[in-house]
Amino acid sequence: MNARSFVLFARRLVTCDPARATEADPLGVIEDGAIAVEGGVIVDVGPREDVLARRNALPVVSGEPAPLVTPGLVDAHTHAPWVGSRDGEYALRLAGAGYEAIAAAGGGIVSSMRAVRAASPDEIDWTLSARLRRMASLGVTTVEAKSGYGLDEAGETKQLEALERAAARQDLPRVVPTFLALHAIPPEARADRGAYIEAVRERTLPAIAARRLAQFIDVYVDRAAFSVDEARPVLSRARALGLGVRVHAGQFADVGGAELAAELGAASADHLEQVSLEGARALAAAGVRAVLLPVASFTLRQDPPPIALLRAAGVRLVVASDANPGTAPTESLPLALALAARLYGLTVPEVILGATREAAASLGLADVVGVVRPDARADLVAWDLPHENALVQPWGVSRALTVLRDGAPIAAQTPFSLG
Repeated sequence: MNARSFVLFARRLVTCDPARATEADPLGVIEDGAIAVEGGVIVDVGPREDVLARRNALPVVSGEPAPLVTPGLVDAHTHAPWVGSRDGEYALRLAGAGYEAIAAAGGGIVSSMRAVRAASPDEIDWTLSARLRRMASLGVTTVEAKSGYGLDEAGETKQLEALERAAARQDLPRVVPTFLALHAIPPEARADRGAYIEAVRERTLPAIAARRLAQFIDVYVDRAAFSVDEARPVLSRARALGLGVRVHAGQFADVGGAELAAELGAASADHLEQVSLEGARALAAAGVRAVLLPVASFTLRQDPPPIALLRAAGVRLVVASDANPGTAPTESLPLALALAARLYGLTVPEVILGATREAAASLGLADVVGVVRPDARADLVAWDLPHENALVQPWGVSRALTVLRDGAPIAAQTPFSLG
């Protein structure tokens, strides 16, 4: 027996298991529930007495049952390996300056590019690890993390190598790396935009794919970013190289990003503050999930995405933090959940599923994380909260008691001990 084999009790166990879900209980909640774990994998889930009868050889986590246990939260859209600060831009935005105007003046993404290019690998490693630890303390056990601030092969590779090192560590959330191939044009390439895009497609992308530094590729399709025609060849090449596709789409204008994501069978289309009914229907038909980023729209004073339209079209919804230094300067997925409920009008089940099962599925991790069921990884959070409704309240502090990845604590306010 090892420390990753145990039985954990919960007064309320939120499984997010579709096999347990009903119309009245879409989260598959078990009252007075238990989870049995062996070697970091869930082997049994059910009412407390039933699990104890079947798994009586396993040690039991000592102390009172956890008030609430959920799957570990899955943050499916972050820019986690950034360095530096853009607080000055935030102050300008508070004074009325627009995001696109700040970028056109040399701020925004290019400001972060300068910080990443100047940073040493050790500085990026330290900053990234510290950020991931703080995310873990908030209940996050899986983090999608994008490059996109190097804007050249050396800078992008430096960010992705930092993600590779973080992914090898067991004391941090699991990391899903994404190469954000088209984020902005760097200053040195503005004279020949086409040559920059071609270099990304023909040199940088194959080099990153060959080293398996990324599982996904992402592009920013918008009016002040890249067009559908610019993005399509890069994404198509990525698919041919075996990478999954994600698309920043419709943050400021609907220029066809949703339709492109559907055309290429993307795992997700992210932002979607601006999307048409036709775009939403295309996403639903192609099985592309919508990743909603309410911290960014809050920061930018944008109207929410058309949630009713997305629901009516049948698009699956994900909620993520968008953690980045400019438009979503946060590391808190729980904050994004609170804003998604209050500002976007998502229901409590939509919010929780959007940060667990649906988020995991958008990362190719369906039935691996984001759900409490046999054969899933024991990524779990015990919360100091009486009910899952409380998860979407804007606490402003962590309410996670213990955060487990593969059955081992990666963050804890209370000891995790076996009786």
